[in-house]
Amino acid sequence: MGILLILPNSCKKNDDKINPAVPELTTAVASNITQTSAICGGNVTSQGNTAVIKRGVCWRTTQNPTILDANTTDGSGPGDFSSYITRLSAKTTYYVRAYAINNVGPGYGNQVTFTTAGGSGGDPCSGLTSITDIRDGQVYPTVQIGSQCWLQKNLNYETSISWCYAYNTSNCDTYGRLYDWNTALMVCPSGWHLPDDSEWTVLTNFLGGEYIAGGKMKSDSGWNYNGNGTNSSGFNALPGGNCYRSNSFNGLKSRAYFWTSTETSSITAWNRHLYAERADLSCDNYLKSHGFSVRCIKD
Repeated sequence: MGILLILPNSCKKNDDKINPAVPELTTAVASNITQTSAICGGNVTSQGNTAVIKRGVCWRTTQNPTILDANTTDGSGPGDFSSYITRLSAKTTYYVRAYAINNVGPGYGNQVTFTTAGGSGGDPCSGLTSITDIRDGQVYPTVQIGSQCWLQKNLNYETSISWCYAYNTSNCDTYGRLYDWNTALMVCPSGWHLPDDSEWTVLTNFLGGEYIAGGKMKSDSGWNYNGNGTNSSGFNALPGGNCYRSNSFNGLKSRAYFWTSTETSSITAWNRHLYAERADLSCDNYLKSHGFSVRCIKD
C-alpha cells in the first residue's frame, strides 16, 4: 500500500506586499547659533522603500515641527547633510527636526532645540545706557542692535524748521519732532549722526532682512489696525506719521517715516518707513521738504 505524502507549500515573501516605509533619519545638534541664524542638519540612515527625493530641516517655536512649517531643502538621497537656518528672532527658543521625503511620504528625525543669542532684545549700548542732550537736557536711552548703537527714541530737539504732529506738543513728547531733510542732517547731538541708507541696510540685514525687520522694530503697542510689532530688536519704533507741504499731516498711529542722510537728487532723499499693516521696513525717496522722524546712530 502506497503512502501519499502531502507537503505544505513553501511560503515565499512577496516584496510587493511589504508595508510601505518612509525614510529613517536623525537630527544633528544645532551649532553656530547667532541672533538670527543657526546651522543644523541630519543623517538619512534608511531611504525606506524608495529613494529620498528631498531632505532638510523644519522648525518653529512650538514642539514637533513639520514640513508645513519653515524649512530648508538640502539635497536628496541618503547620508549626512547640513542646513543653514535663517530669519530667526533673537532670544527665542526653536524646535527643529530633520526630514526626508520619498514617494511614500515624509519621515522625521528626533527633535532638537536651541535658543538664539541676545544682542537685539532691547539691551542698552555697552557702557552707555542713555545720553543727555546738552542743548535742552532731554534724555534718550540707547539700544545695541548687532554692531550698531542707536538712540531708542526719536529725536525731539526743537529747531526753526521742525514740527509736532498737528502742532500738538504732546505728540512731540510721545513721537519726537518731524524734520525736513536739511535740518535732519545736522540735528543729532554731538557724537551721533543721521544714518545713511547703508547703515539702515546693516540694521535690516541683522534683523533677518527687510521683509521681516519691521515687525521686530515696531513697538508692541500704539499702532492702529492690529499693527503692533514684537519690538524684539528693542528699536521701539512708534507711528509718528509725517508732515508734508509744511502744514499737512498724516499717518499718526499707522505710519513711521525716518530720514536717511542719502540723497537721491537735489530735491529728494531716501527714507525708511514702517506701516501698521505690514512687517517689512520699506524704503523710498521723498521731497526733502517733507517732515519725517529722526533716529540717531552713534558715530
